[in-house]
Amino acid sequence: MKINGSDRNQTIAEINVVPLVDIVLVILIIFMVSAPIFIKPSININLPQATSGKELKPSNLNITVGADGKIDFNGETISKEELAEKVIVSVKKNPEVHAVIAADKTVPHGTVIEILDTLQNNGVRKFAINVQVPQ
Repeated sequence: MKINGSDRNQTIAEINVVPLVDIVLVILIIFMVSAPIFIKPSININLPQATSGKELKPSNLNITVGADGKIDFNGETISKEELAEKVIVSVKKNPEVHAVIAADKTVPHGTVIEILDTLQNNGVRKFAINVQVPQ
């Protein structure tokens, strides 16, 4: 695009992409900020309360047991048999894996013990039980 000489009367045939990039970045930021608001947990659980609860570290294995007895493993609904397979795969990837179990307070104690047994029998040595701490 020459300004000197004979090219003065020629039209500019370039697209200015700066406004487009600005708009796309603003939309991306809006989605990033608003996404956590719309994410709902896959299983709604009513955790038991405890006064001695501590802050949990991020976990490799998140196991949730709903009031209806459905088991959720890292966001995926599975059966008790599939739980053992998934735990074995996770332990092979990382022998120092730890698990957090979040069970509804109406879930029978025996169900939680079965899950703990499955974890320990398949190589998980560190685990925690998720509770709700009054504020």
